[in-house]
Amino acid sequence: MIREQEDQKWMLEAIAEANKAEQIGEVPIGAVVVRNNEIIGRGYNLRETRFDPTAHAEMVAIRDACERIGAWRLLDCTLYVTLEPCPMCAGAIVQARVKRVVYGTSDPKAGCAGTLMNLLQEPRFNHETELTSNILQPECAALLTQFFRKLRKR
Repeated sequence: MIREQEDQKWMLEAIAEANKAEQIGEVPIGAVVVRNNEIIGRGYNLRETRFDPTAHAEMVAIRDACERIGAWRLLDCTLYVTLEPCPMCAGAIVQARVKRVVYGTSDPKAGCAGTLMNLLQEPRFNHETELTSNILQPECAALLTQFFRKLRKR
């Protein structure tokens, strides 16, 4: 129960990051990297803003965390993200040796944390990540549903 409350607390921070993306017209996906009960990395989707296909929320948060701690290994960290990681982000998570990933809602088109495949727990890789899904799922799903609904109306 305590872990679930912690997960919800940090997922609310990821949702706050997703809201920042929406405010600038980006798809509302947000992420935070937490270590020792402290956020060390934040990110939200910036693909359109930066004209960068790699500027997903997870990638931005991982880069921020690595810069902040001065290392590329995020061994004792948990990544919270509102949407299930895609193949690129799952690969970066494995490469960064992130200990645990917690995501809000699944991605039926690109989800690589169990929906289409599970790259985060692929035993042939040199690192496997602990995985928790569906934390604040309705809230995370609603961010995307509402965003795309508004977009279609325009």
